[in-house]
Amino acid sequence: MSELVSLNKAGNVAVITIDNPPVNALSPGVMEAFGKALDAIQSDDCVSSAVLIGHGRTFVAGADIKEFEKITSGQKQRGDGLNPLFDRVEDSAKPLVCAIHGMALGGGLELAMACHHRIALRSAQVGQPEVNLGLIPGAGGTQRLPRLVGLAKAAEMCALGNPIGAAEAHQHGLIDRLCDDELLAMAIEFARQRAAAAGPPQKTRDLSVRLFSRQHEASAEPGAETRLSRPTALSEPDGVQGTGQRLDDLRERVKRKARGATAPLRAIDAVQAAASQPFDKGRAIEAEIFNDCLYSDQSKALVHVFFGQRKVAKIPDVPRGTPRSEINQAAVVGAGTMGGGIAMTYANAGIPVQLKEVEQEALDRGIAAIKRNYESSLKKGRLTPQQIDERLALIRPTLNYDDFDQADIVVEAVFEGMELKKAVFAELAQMTRSDAILASNTSTLDIDVIAAVTDRPQMVIGLHFFSPAPVMRLLEIVRGTETSKQVIATSMALAKRLGKIGVLVGNCRGFVGNRMYGPYQREAQFLTEEGAEVEAVDAALTEFGMAMGPLAVGDLAGLDVGWRIRQEYMHLEPETLRPQLVADRLCEMGRFGQKTGRGWYRYEPGSRIPVPDPEVRQLIFACAREAGIQRRDIAPTEIVERTIYALVNEGARILEEGYALRSVDIDIVYVNGYGFPAHRGGPMWHADVVGLERVLERIVQFEAEHGFWWKPAPLLVRLVEQRKTFAEFDRERPTMTDDQRPREST
Repeated sequence: MSELVSLNKAGNVAVITIDNPPVNALSPGVMEAFGKALDAIQSDDCVSSAVLIGHGRTFVAGADIKEFEKITSGQKQRGDGLNPLFDRVEDSAKPLVCAIHGMALGGGLELAMACHHRIALRSAQVGQPEVNLGLIPGAGGTQRLPRLVGLAKAAEMCALGNPIGAAEAHQHGLIDRLCDDELLAMAIEFARQRAAAAGPPQKTRDLSVRLFSRQHEASAEPGAETRLSRPTALSEPDGVQGTGQRLDDLRERVKRKARGATAPLRAIDAVQAAASQPFDKGRAIEAEIFNDCLYSDQSKALVHVFFGQRKVAKIPDVPRGTPRSEINQAAVVGAGTMGGGIAMTYANAGIPVQLKEVEQEALDRGIAAIKRNYESSLKKGRLTPQQIDERLALIRPTLNYDDFDQADIVVEAVFEGMELKKAVFAELAQMTRSDAILASNTSTLDIDVIAAVTDRPQMVIGLHFFSPAPVMRLLEIVRGTETSKQVIATSMALAKRLGKIGVLVGNCRGFVGNRMYGPYQREAQFLTEEGAEVEAVDAALTEFGMAMGPLAVGDLAGLDVGWRIRQEYMHLEPETLRPQLVADRLCEMGRFGQKTGRGWYRYEPGSRIPVPDPEVRQLIFACAREAGIQRRDIAPTEIVERTIYALVNEGARILEEGYALRSVDIDIVYVNGYGFPAHRGGPMWHADVVGLERVLERIVQFEAEHGFWWKPAPLLVRLVEQRKTFAEFDRERPTMTDDQRPREST
């Protein structure tokens, strides 16, 4: 038929194969070729049924997201999308069996549901993840899915966007049969059986909407005939009431999980329409909601993040073919919270790792913490006992460097102090192979100064993991002046292997993430001194969509961390810079946050729930009086603007100075490492949406009201003058060469 879709025969069964690597996306060429294949089998009297399958590693992982960008940018008309094609699939007089391996996601699952039957490998996964792009299923997914799995399950799948395994999909009636291997052969045999059955194929859209999922009465073994129990009818009062409560509960769950995100709630609306409207009317409602979501700022932001997470892997002067080192053995120095978490990250990726400490007691504490973390995963059903045993076996505790010459990479994760880190690296230079990568997990310190104590600065790099290291997706990869391209390429590839999103950043104080976070935290603390309650500051930022408020984050990370950093760099700060009075005073009182049970908030023993503390309120009042600060009422809008625009202004400086390759790199750092709401696209994208002219106007106002530290970044001023955005700056910025990269730390 074409290079994208092939049509073959197995006797009287046609086999349509989609071949559009890497994930068989439903791009326009695929749809056209598939339509021709449908026409061919309908007109072929020798064909009694057909199987649809994907070539390669997966079935169909969704529609082509680039098409959404073309539509919203006006490059093409939307039209009816995939619906006409899927109607033709469903209207086929010959049974169509969809054979699923790998993934059937988004438009791929919608295509599968338009087929008359579905058979899947047990290892396959299916889902409707469109909400992750700020969308809802737009090709009948919200209408066909509740007819197969029930209203409540369909709403959950569409609103949360999480894929489910084939076994669970079979249990709920979405998959007709499961198999362990020989998927195509089983699908062909199943198609023959369906063709021999009496009557026309059953269309999904003609099924009644179910309140609850269909449960299989028969065995799930391959070859077992599928028999379904009687579905709960919509007219049963108890069923209606129960389902309504489940949908209400789901709405509340979504509001907590994705504060401010609209697509998940609209997805529930669309699924609910299936219960009250005939199929065509329900699909028209779905189309209207999809269109609203498609053109929304939230969807554009999420698409920006989606492509941004792929764009950050492209480094102008480190091309794809750059040689990489093999990483078969790792080592970590320091078994504290970060060191233990980093060791777990390597073990989770199947990489053997040595974990070193100086004293047995500290090493025992580190190993005990690792075991507790794995036990927590076991209780939550995320890991099996066998998986935990396998991962623990990969972590070898040690008190010396005896076998460090076997390590391909060593990550230093000791206390955040320059002299200590220099001492560790001087030892590593003596105890490791000359081709081993030496990485520091420092969050703020100068990589070049650390590298200078070794005899091979080209092998030194920063790998800034975020806590908790096994969970957080971001890995800031800090490029030193002498870091080799091979080490950078290896580190970027390693990040992917560890399940992280690696972002290359320059070597300045705090790099990208923490350099920006300093002004953000500074403004949050200043706001408390000027009149905002501690909990009001955090509430305003969580309402904006941040995962946590900045003051609660300080308690979680440990207020002493920032305190030590301020002391480390105190000699570099202008004497006129406004001090962070309350934060320093809290640390002087031993209030370091959750680990001491007291910080900006107090915490009950064993609890992480912050409780407002009158003692902190009185401390803030006292500090304000001493500094002569007149307290006032502060609106949530000002709280958000003061903190978020502080991020933007510092981000603009970082971008212009070259410590971030693109503004999208900054956005990806903040979405994946600092809890910035993905549906706002990251701080730089958010500023573009607000309007850089408005952002600059407020920053100028803050400078006049508060001080020189609010001086607008030159790049921000220039972009406003040129009527351009950060996104346009990314597109127009010339490729950065070695000579153009920053050579000095700031």
